[in-house]
Amino acid sequence: MSPEQSKLEQLKAFMQRDKFSDQAWNNRGLNPSDPEISSTLKLLLDECAGSLIEAINTNANDKQIKTILKSHLSNINKQEYDTEEKEFICDLFNELTQIINIDFKDNLNKWLYGSAISTLLKLQSTLNPKRVLETIHQTCPTCNAAIDTFIMRKEEGIPDYSWIIVQCDNCKDYTIISYGPNIKETKSGNYKLIEQLPKDQFTQEQAEIRLEQIRYFRK
Repeated sequence: MSPEQSKLEQLKAFMQRDKFSDQAWNNRGLNPSDPEISSTLKLLLDECAGSLIEAINTNANDKQIKTILKSHLSNINKQEYDTEEKEFICDLFNELTQIINIDFKDNLNKWLYGSAISTLLKLQSTLNPKRVLETIHQTCPTCNAAIDTFIMRKEEGIPDYSWIIVQCDNCKDYTIISYGPNIKETKSGNYKLIEQLPKDQFTQEQAEIRLEQIRYFRK
C-alpha cells in the first residue's frame, strides 16, 4: 500500500466513524450535544474528508490541500457552537491534518481563539515549548539507535488506532512502532513517519508484510 493509498484508507475510515456519538462526547467528559448539532457537524467534517480524498486522487499539492482545509473550516460558523463543541471540531480537523501530514495548527488556533490570541499562543509556544509528558523508548532493530516518541498531550478515550511504519534517521532502515491508547499529540525522536496503517484494517502480520514491501521497493 502506497503512502497515498494509506491516507485514502484513513480518510475513508474517518468518514465512516460516528465521530459525534454519545460515547464520543462522554469520552471528552461532556454531555452529548443536540442530535441535530452532532449530525450537522459530522456532515461538515465528512464533506471535508471527502474533498481531501478527491484532492489526493488528483495529486493536489500541499498548498492546494491547505486551501481546501481553510475553505471547509471557514464554512463552519463558530458563533453557532459553544466552547466544547468548537474544541471538538478543532480536534477532529487536527486529526485530518495528521492523516495527510499538513501543518494546520495556526489556522485552527486562529479560528478557535481569534487572530490576537492565536498570535500570542504562537509566541508563547516559541518561548515556552510544550513539556514532554512521557517518552516511549524503542530502539531500531537494525542499528539499535534510539527511536523515541515524545508524548506531548494525552486524552482518555483515544484508541490505539494504527501501526506506524517509521524510518530510522541513523541507519535509514524501516520498522514498526505503536503509540498505544490515549495519545493525542506526539513528537518523533530520531525517526521519520512513513505510513500509518489502521489497526481495524491491518493485523500486525499484515503490517509486517507491508513493512517488508517498503524495505524492498525503497532500497
